[in-house]
Amino acid sequence: MILDIKTIFQKFSTWNRLKFKIHISCEKNIVYFKEREIWWCALGKNIGYEQNGKNEKFERPVLILKKFNKNLLWALPLTSKQKNNRFYYKIDYAERSYVIILSQIRTISSKRLLRKIRTLSKNDFINIQTYVKSFL
Repeated sequence: MILDIKTIFQKFSTWNRLKFKIHISCEKNIVYFKEREIWWCALGKNIGYEQNGKNEKFERPVLILKKFNKNLLWALPLTSKQKNNRFYYKIDYAERSYVIILSQIRTISSKRLLRKIRTLSKNDFINIQTYVKSFL
């Protein structure tokens, strides 16, 4: 695959401008979130095989695995591309299937959370916690 350096540079530049805006956003934009919730999140433009966000806000759904405080959490990104191995956990929602990418756990600021999608079932959440613990 030939990489278009100009396009890559533009995407990183656009993401860096958005990331700066997110970083300096005032504290009035505090979001209230809980473990088990799935949110649209500004994951950004990343490197290598790290999961990127999409669209103009570089967003992707994430599952909140662990809330450390009102500002910091562990997030697991979701994708609609079906994979079947131990690093992916399949969930169904609104007549579609998604997979949670267990190997892409990230510590993120709650400032990246854009809007809540839904809350995952307790059973699925416990299964995901068990899978993640097995990797440690």
